[in-house]
Amino acid sequence: MRGFDPYFTLQKLEVFCLVAELQSVTRAAELLCVTQPVVTAHIRGLEAKLGVTLLKRVGRNIGLTEAGERVYRWASDVVTRTREMERELTGFEKGTAGSAVIAASMTVGTYLLPPIIASFYAAHPDGLVRTELSNPQAALDAARTGACDFAVLVMHPTENRDGLTVEPLFDEKLLLVSAPRSKLVGASVKADDLKTLPFISAPQNLVRRELEDAQLRACGIDTRNVILEFGHAEAQKLLVKQDLGLSFFLESSIRADVERGELRIVRTPGIAMSLPIFLVHRKDKAFSPFQATLMQQVLSLRNKKAFQND
Repeated sequence: MRGFDPYFTLQKLEVFCLVAELQSVTRAAELLCVTQPVVTAHIRGLEAKLGVTLLKRVGRNIGLTEAGERVYRWASDVVTRTREMERELTGFEKGTAGSAVIAASMTVGTYLLPPIIASFYAAHPDGLVRTELSNPQAALDAARTGACDFAVLVMHPTENRDGLTVEPLFDEKLLLVSAPRSKLVGASVKADDLKTLPFISAPQNLVRRELEDAQLRACGIDTRNVILEFGHAEAQKLLVKQDLGLSFFLESSIRADVERGELRIVRTPGIAMSLPIFLVHRKDKAFSPFQATLMQQVLSLRNKKAFQND
């Protein structure tokens, strides 16, 4: 039986993980700016050391063997935890320089975080903050695995919180929005009319849409006429501005558009909706001073007035 070679390098594991994720040696080589034989040599080297075959041909792509699946899970964890430790140790003693990764759901990362991170950068110009935008589930997974230091996201109330510290920030208003001179709706709308009006919305499989639909059902609106679905608020706004339909948006995502007169908030008497925003990290997460200071600054979003006055 063969054991793990003590001379495995992080680079070899990263190359293997990239091939596994892209399902292609060619694409991995292009992304790494090396030749295909170099990538192949890394994989063959791992296979020789471990005594197993890691990859197999699946149609025109490459897949993982059963052994490859197990090695990938291990290698991915090693790479993720190593990068996490590097971020924690960067500038550890001084606390003024360092590195941090924030995972965020699309709207939160696009509209809520930039002012906070800009303010933090002004006080810590020697550090590096990377924000990765994705759907809420992917952001939550990144917090669980250590791919990020903490996540800021919309979170479903039924989500498994085992092993996680979940810090409520605030509830962000969901506002109904139309084109400024919409032919579809006036300055206000009744609940019954929302059942037939055309809507631009997020896809049904996203947490954002699930929470929105649940609140509408609680108001007696069981069905809507959703004509188009887009995963990002900016795409939805473009269509609403063309008066193709209405949409519910988080207040922070449309504030500037409303101030410029490009969108209009439609009053919805009797319907008040919002989405809860959370900061999430692993319970056993060890934060560097740089990361801890950044997290505290993001936690200042609990005081919504402070954010609105930025």
